[in-house]
Amino acid sequence: MACFYCKGNMKDNETTHVVNLKHCIVIVKNVPCLECDQCGESVYNNEVALHLEKIVKMAATAITEIAVVNYSDKIVA
Repeated sequence: MACFYCKGNMKDNETTHVVNLKHCIVIVKNVPCLECDQCGESVYNNEVALHLEKIVKMAATAITEIAVVNYSDKIVA
């Protein structure tokens, strides 16, 4: 797979996903992704994107300003 932006090679990696919500910041560590070896652009597959949505929704309900969550943590739907 080639990078959408620079056409570099996409390789399996892990990244940190940050979401800035109105009342808090959610940081998700160790998120599996494909990362470009030239420009560093990261993309997620559908399964990872759906799991990230669940993590962010769960963390957004917590009463905190900053939530740091490990991607592999279990999420109860």
